[in-house]
Amino acid sequence: MADVKLTQVRKSFGNIDIIRGVDLDIKHGEFVVFVGPSGCGKSTLLRAISGLEDITSGELRIGDQVMNHVDPSKRGIAMVFQSYALYPHMTVRENMGFALKHAGVPKAEVATKVDAAAKILGLEPLMDRKPKALSGGQRQRVAIGRAIVRDPQVFLFDEPLSNLDAELRVHMRIEIARLHRELGSTIIYVTHDQVEAMTLADKIVVLRAGVVEQVGAPLELYDNPANTFVAGFIGSPRMNFFDGTVSGHLRANGVNQCQVRLAGFGNAVVTLPLDGNLPAVGTEVSVGVRPEHFVEDGSATLPVTIDMLEHLGGETFVYARSSSGVMVVMESKHGRSLRSGQALEARFDAAKALLFDKSGARIYCH
Repeated sequence: MADVKLTQVRKSFGNIDIIRGVDLDIKHGEFVVFVGPSGCGKSTLLRAISGLEDITSGELRIGDQVMNHVDPSKRGIAMVFQSYALYPHMTVRENMGFALKHAGVPKAEVATKVDAAAKILGLEPLMDRKPKALSGGQRQRVAIGRAIVRDPQVFLFDEPLSNLDAELRVHMRIEIARLHRELGSTIIYVTHDQVEAMTLADKIVVLRAGVVEQVGAPLELYDNPANTFVAGFIGSPRMNFFDGTVSGHLRANGVNQCQVRLAGFGNAVVTLPLDGNLPAVGTEVSVGVRPEHFVEDGSATLPVTIDMLEHLGGETFVYARSSSGVMVVMESKHGRSLRSGQALEARFDAAKALLFDKSGARIYCH
């Protein structure tokens, strides 16, 4: 079984700590995505798992074996990079089979494995072409095929779609998701693109400055982020955050409610249902509202003026701001009737809003 377990894994370059004590359990067959902004350590962590970077301290297990000092070629992994790294003078067939041939695998076995991988990836008509005669998406499929023929315990993908245009990225996401279903292998995938993370992952690992901020299923992270960093990173357009101060407490229908005054919107007061202890009156907080939670019958109202409309056909994103300059992004199904410069009462569903304390940690809503 290709479980991957990291225990207090650290990676430093001299006095600079890049990975700072990561604990992570990845089960056999899971598709796990490392996501985070540039410089967060996601590629370094992947390279540490592959053996391309030494682990400074901590323990890495693949299956039941400690891998800290095992040669990369003996870890049972195969890696697909952002760069296709294909040999330009070799055909597709030769590129896919090169590692097996170099390892002394019998010629007939190499041919069988290459043909099987080509069938999975739809490369059969291209086997005699050289890389210069392939599109970017086809080259990336060849690179993936080169990994498949090795029959690894774990696939590692390091931003494999970054060099593709938007349409090819969508197509290749579908291909990689299908590949995972067919092979049932463990996949660890690095990307800075949270759309890729949301659409591909069974489990997302959100990293910031070498620390794991939160781990969970895509929609769990979307609906229940642990802090403002995760809430702002997962979702496009990002969540709105409005600074406020707790102004009072209520209890209605057996539910505790917290009143928050938003100075950036003319001291408008919004009321949010909460679980657990209510923050004290006077506490500085941040109210998080996703663009799609602005609705016509929302219980909370914010006065704004429209700056710009982003028409996408079936939906419109409205970029507006308050009189004091606080930016608001809303999703609207009625954007065709709106105009730039128009004053608007922006209403949102307060029951779906999230509340965070001054440090950015989540205060859990009802």
